Amino acid sequence: MNSVNNVFVELSVVLGKTTLPIHQLLKMGRGAVIELGTKQDEEIWILANNVPIARGQIVVQGERVAVSITSVLTASESSAQHS
Repeated sequence: MNSVNNVFVELSVVLGKTTLPIHQLLKMGRGAVIELGTKQDEEIWILANNVPIARGQIVVQGERVAVSITSVLTASESSAQHS
């Protein structure tokens, strides 16, 4: 068995970002809604160990939410997005 098969990578999906004052964050409770700076049909970022590796779209499959990869970043695009 190849040792690469035993390496784990943390994948994250960034739906959007926002900035808000800490006092507003502290007032939030259960059910609070935080608006993100992303529109519903925009591509999202897919990160591997906090480094952008691809772009994708949200897909709903029954009860589950998934991500469909629409483009894979090259090494130079990935490093430019990370810095």
